[in-house]
Amino acid sequence: MKELEYKYKNLKSIIRKLRTLIVAFSGGIDSALLLKVANDTLEGQVLAVTADSPSIPRRELEQAKRIAKNIGARHLIIQTDETRNGNYMINPFNRCYFCKSELYSKLLEIAMREKIKYIANGTNLDDLEDFRPGLKAAQEYQIISPLKDANLTKNDIRALAKRSNLEIWDKPASPCLSSRIPYGQEITLQKLAIIEEAEDFLKDMGIEELRVRHFGKKARIEVNKKNLNTINEFFPFIDNKFKTIGFDEIELKEFKSGSLNTFSKLDLQNKTK
Repeated sequence: MKELEYKYKNLKSIIRKLRTLIVAFSGGIDSALLLKVANDTLEGQVLAVTADSPSIPRRELEQAKRIAKNIGARHLIIQTDETRNGNYMINPFNRCYFCKSELYSKLLEIAMREKIKYIANGTNLDDLEDFRPGLKAAQEYQIISPLKDANLTKNDIRALAKRSNLEIWDKPASPCLSSRIPYGQEITLQKLAIIEEAEDFLKDMGIEELRVRHFGKKARIEVNKKNLNTINEFFPFIDNKFKTIGFDEIELKEFKSGSLNTFSKLDLQNKTK
């Protein structure tokens, strides 16, 4: 507990030196804690900016609006155009690089207009161990990562968020809809819409942590072990719905965050040999 308190004080010290700040605010737990601490520490001299595009679920966007309002931070929604970028849409293993480059370029324009020197993201210490092509874009645009700099892990962030009464302290990670499409398979607006409709349907059944992976006419539903029984119990109902939105076949699998990244890591290793 003493270590966590030390990290928290260090985070506030890092942020206090910035004076003004733009937070790339996705609405997830990491950027939410960053926004909360920054808004409190800098006494409101913070601008939260959230990207909106076809790859962002409507649920996530609405939740981001609500969280920013509850924190009391100034909040701006901007349109990003990664789905108009051919390099993004062909879905290479470094797809996230193009998405983050699009976001950070627009944040830089806002920072210049608002005369704000620093732009921060919600990258934490654990993210450095995962496959994160977007980190390269962050380096190129000189985006800072106060959570990482304060040595905060995901568990640290959840503990601090709970202590700070953030309603989403235990929220599961929710990457963009494009992450449901295997690398190398083209991203289309239709695929993104189908994935969102399928996931919304399952979330309306009370299943919060899930992925619907898009394999052409086959959907792979990934849920936690405790929810597999729910899927099996209502499988005919789910199967019928999925057929109406474009899937002919359903595969069930236990959820594992970043499961598609395993292949991209191997691919990257092979490319660099």
